[in-house]
Amino acid sequence: MIYDYFHKPADELKNKKLWLFDMDGTIYMENQIYDGTLDLLNYITSIGGKYVFITNNSSKSVNDYIAKVNNMGIKADKDNFYTSTQATAEYIKDKYGDILLFAVGTKSFLKELDELGIRYTTDYDENVEAVILSYDNELTYEKLRNISKLLTKFDLPYIATNPDLVCPVEFGYVPDCGSFAMMIKNATGKSPIFIGKPEPTMIEFVIKKYGFRKENSVVIGDRIYTDIASGLNAGVCSVCVLSGESTLETIKEDNRKPTYVFKDVKEIYELIAK
Repeated sequence: MIYDYFHKPADELKNKKLWLFDMDGTIYMENQIYDGTLDLLNYITSIGGKYVFITNNSSKSVNDYIAKVNNMGIKADKDNFYTSTQATAEYIKDKYGDILLFAVGTKSFLKELDELGIRYTTDYDENVEAVILSYDNELTYEKLRNISKLLTKFDLPYIATNPDLVCPVEFGYVPDCGSFAMMIKNATGKSPIFIGKPEPTMIEFVIKKYGFRKENSVVIGDRIYTDIASGLNAGVCSVCVLSGESTLETIKEDNRKPTYVFKDVKEIYELIAK
């Protein structure tokens, strides 16, 4: 019998075939892979399962993510990823069609928009038809000024890739897209429509794409308000690991409860591979 951190029976994890992993704070921290990550991923493959990384971090393109995890020893290609950038691009195309965006993001994020067929500018332009904000670790004051000016002068659709407040780094945390949005709201009074987790869209898309069912899928992450909430919203089993943002205290205080809680991915592997 498998038990989680709160001694809840978790034997059903042995029957899961589609494993949807968050990345930062779940399988690695910045450039340091967590112990047990490779073991768990190899185990999933050995039982005929599939692992997919569903990340809210929009600072990197899928190709950059592939290179990053490959360098860590993780076997992965484009079929192992679905990012908030991809989800945001699909949302924009479905809702607005071929419009011109003002985009705030990294060079890698902008390259991904190019590959996804999204038209954008990074210069102040009063002809833009919408504004998009992402997790930008290349953020400048000029970008903040331009997005604030556009949102103040015009009533434009305003979309953000993800609501994460912080991104884990080796010394603690740095502000993420959700914190950028709060700063911009203080200046303009405008709040974006957030894409990515906790919306169920990313989970439902991957389940449908690869032909799995919700009952044999599980989402693993370190944040209650994004990873676990997305699992709850999608009606999928969820596992919160304590290797990133969430603590036992935040889990106990939040009404959104994960199905299971484990210390880290290493503990999950050691229990289910027995």
